[in-house]
Amino acid sequence: MILYQPHLYKAFTMSLSTADVQKVARLARLAMNNTEIEAARAQMSGIFELIAQMQAVNTTGIAPMSHAQDLSQRLREDVVTEANQRELFQSIAPQVEDGLYLVPQVIE
Repeated sequence: MILYQPHLYKAFTMSLSTADVQKVARLARLAMNNTEIEAARAQMSGIFELIAQMQAVNTTGIAPMSHAQDLSQRLREDVVTEANQRELFQSIAPQVEDGLYLVPQVIE
């Protein structure tokens, strides 16, 4: 059972200032007016609040996992299923040398 610890939640809350959002917008080369900056500030502060809520959860003793569901990949045996047709394919190629396909040069 994972316990929620609200006292930790309050310790991690972070709200962004308008200046913070303007700096991020400038770094991202985004032209934003005051209305867009305020909307972005509210959204980004909400994201940080969600992160704070997740950090407040006690995960001691819980092993990390790579996927939310315990799935395993069904694998087939790695065996050759087709015959080697290299000679056939090279016989119809425009140019072959020492078993390699020759192609026109595209980079000077």
